[in-house]
Amino acid sequence: MATDSRLANVLTIAGSDPSGGAGLQGDLKTFSALGVYGTNVITAVIAQNTCGVASVYPVSPQAIREQLEHLLDDVAIDAVKIGMVASREVAEVIAEVLSQRRPRWIVLDPVMVAKSGDILVDNDGIHAVRDILVPLADVITPNLPEAAVLLDTPTPTTPDAMEAMLPALTQLGAPYVVLKGGHLRGATCPDLLATPSRHEWLPASRIDTDNLHGTGCALSSAIAACLAKLPAEAAAEAPADAPVAAISEAKQWLHAALEASVRLNVGKGRGPVHHFYAWW
Repeated sequence: MATDSRLANVLTIAGSDPSGGAGLQGDLKTFSALGVYGTNVITAVIAQNTCGVASVYPVSPQAIREQLEHLLDDVAIDAVKIGMVASREVAEVIAEVLSQRRPRWIVLDPVMVAKSGDILVDNDGIHAVRDILVPLADVITPNLPEAAVLLDTPTPTTPDAMEAMLPALTQLGAPYVVLKGGHLRGATCPDLLATPSRHEWLPASRIDTDNLHGTGCALSSAIAACLAKLPAEAAAEAPADAPVAAISEAKQWLHAALEASVRLNVGKGRGPVHHFYAWW
């Protein structure tokens, strides 16, 4: 729970996914599965399915501002997950509103490349995510292609190349970086975590599945949910350890959701994880 017996409230600011595995629909499922109350602000309507993205229809910056302000006028938000941001104007609106009404935690998933390889954000949007939203966040969760886009470098293909990339990512301004290694080849897919004082590998075995749709959304929203559930006093007593514990819990949940995804039968492409594996 956040500070007492009441459930924490978590907000996702993201695009839509009609297939329900990624975007704000997947985030809301993640929040529910992890025992927090989910709210949402939509940034883009996306025509997509498990096979790929057909079209992206951005929501206007003014509509996003109004969604955010009306929600925050009413609901006390413990943590925010930011997903797809399609333009600089939208990034500026999000940063302005969240800076004025700062929640305890902000997690940024720099969604720029879909699992299908489709580019979702224009160049101005990429620069805005890097220059405006990354410094606002407590935790960022780029995968290897996204990290390469943020830094305008080749995509790493080895653990050594991941390590070499980490200092430049931390210099962008977020105190915690989870560089996801799922695009590496091999029997494992370790993530690399940077904190203000150290970096460490977070090992994980590779699950033999094609049900990878929305895994990035699921991890970032799970981290936000786990951060929101931390008592404020615990975070105050050990502020450096709080995000590490939340990231570890989120990774364990996602690993189990991936393992259970075989029980689903959704789409002809990359299916989703089983968000509610513990329930049904």
